[in-house]
Amino acid sequence: MTAFLGVETSLSGRRWVGPTAEDDRLAQRMAQQTGLPDPICRVLARRHVAPEDAAAFLAPSLRDLLPDPLTLKDMAPATDRFLTAVQGRERIAVFADYDVDGGASAALILTWLRDLGHGATLYVPDRIDEGYGPNAPAMEALAADHDLIICVDCGTLSHDAIAAATKADVIILDHHLGGETLPPALAVVNPNRADEDGDLGHLCAAGVVFLMLVEANRRMRETGKTGPDLMALLDLVALATVADVAPLTGVNRAFVRQGLTVMARRHRPGLVALADVGRLDRAPTAHHLGFVLGPRVNAGGRIGAADLGARLLATDDPHEAAALAERLDTLNTERREIEAAVRAAALEQAETRGLDAPLVWAAGEGWHPGVVGI
Repeated sequence: MTAFLGVETSLSGRRWVGPTAEDDRLAQRMAQQTGLPDPICRVLARRHVAPEDAAAFLAPSLRDLLPDPLTLKDMAPATDRFLTAVQGRERIAVFADYDVDGGASAALILTWLRDLGHGATLYVPDRIDEGYGPNAPAMEALAADHDLIICVDCGTLSHDAIAAATKADVIILDHHLGGETLPPALAVVNPNRADEDGDLGHLCAAGVVFLMLVEANRRMRETGKTGPDLMALLDLVALATVADVAPLTGVNRAFVRQGLTVMARRHRPGLVALADVGRLDRAPTAHHLGFVLGPRVNAGGRIGAADLGARLLATDDPHEAAALAERLDTLNTERREIEAAVRAAALEQAETRGLDAPLVWAAGEGWHPGVVGI
């Protein structure tokens, strides 16, 4: 075993592995061709970034990385139906998951529609009473009062629930792994469908929604109309990308980089209020998205009202945003306390059974389902 920096193992007994001779060679080559500092060159080399791609990797841009939305199956019919509903002033409902990605995805559509003077109904299922994704009673009720239902960050596996929406068209904008068959929706746009090539499989649902809005704006331009400002929506895409732990590769890097710039301008009331209750007094970074803003948006779906996060991200009213942010901050504090209690009880059980056993498990009656999976 070769020691790295004079150390063979960590305190927990894990072996320390330093750069190989090949890593050193690649880093030196990177430094010679780019003039970048050695530590950066070593990181880039470990990530298999070629010297000629270093500049683009460090400064990712949507101009270079944004894919053609129509490369995704069903994007064309989904956009067609969406614009038909907008132009015909049809009744639209957005059915969203209760996490950050679902809330941000819903907020993207609600904000885009509001900029065109078009409202929509938001529906977020209760985690405990309804569970994840569309359910038949909710979809049937929404279909009775709406012409189009857009399911975001959910729906790909909800065959029975989608079938229940017989009185409305359904569009699914999702990223979760699909099965062998698709639900009976008008369109299922999902880079992780079984019949997709997976090139855009790293997108979260908000990224998929954003691509549909890109295509919608393009079609509006073709008819001489101007669509809403898409760049201003990138703060929502960045938040969802990081909070959903989507890999920061490809266009996701551009989403987050540009989205952080947009967020720093403090134009979205919901994110401004959330940053203030989170005592964020500097320009946001990816860390703040994942550990300051994201958990607070998620808190409503975990132990409170499921739609709080989406409503916060979608509102254009600073007073409403401040009230929602305060409530989510309180819920997040409660969530941490509940989580700590469950964790302590679980560890006590595990230690009693023996942490060196082949299988270590813990269970408790009354543990809140909103925190058990954290």
